[in-house]
Amino acid sequence: MKKTAKSKPFEAWLISEVEEVFHLSHVEMHPMLEQWLIEGNSDAVSISLYEQQTLDFLQRKLRQNVDIWNEEELKMAFIGPVLSLVDFYEGRYNLFFERKLTAKVDNITLNGVVDCLIASGKQIPGRPYFCLQEYKPKKYDNDPIGQLLISMVCAQAKNENPAQPIYGVLVEYRFWYFAVLHGREYTLCEPFAATRDEDLPRIFKILKQLKLLIEPWLTPQR
Repeated sequence: MKKTAKSKPFEAWLISEVEEVFHLSHVEMHPMLEQWLIEGNSDAVSISLYEQQTLDFLQRKLRQNVDIWNEEELKMAFIGPVLSLVDFYEGRYNLFFERKLTAKVDNITLNGVVDCLIASGKQIPGRPYFCLQEYKPKKYDNDPIGQLLISMVCAQAKNENPAQPIYGVLVEYRFWYFAVLHGREYTLCEPFAATRDEDLPRIFKILKQLKLLIEPWLTPQR
């Protein structure tokens, strides 16, 4: 096995390295991701007038600034408000930002900070369900997919339920790539552009659908 530094941060991992070290396989479209996208784009997931008006406002700001915002500006002015509008502060799980995630996988200690995490718990994250990684507009020195994938591997181990998928999304300035890790298989979809009129409502509905996908896994395993 390739030697990997135990203290290596998430942002230092390459996707090929994550695949090799943890024996992961990329599949073109995992059924669980396909289900998430299809159900998220169905008429069963609605958008209220208030939500649509808020999305329109946020989209105008994104179009004006997406090419000049840095990472924090993108997070504070667009990503954070969109996630808050979905309202993941449900009680049995919550939305956490910039939280440390640690787990041991195949005798390798993984340790890093996740930009955004949906997990059980009120003040301290418990079982993770979803990871989000976002990046500075257009230019970055690391491997963004590798960073998302290693954080999902860590979340999967910390979750301690091999049957449950870990959901995720990678945000590269205007583009959103949804992902699923289940067992040793993972997949990412083609990107949705948040600056497109037809794509932002889809992004929002897919995020709302995530709440329904998390629901069956909230009861502690007996």
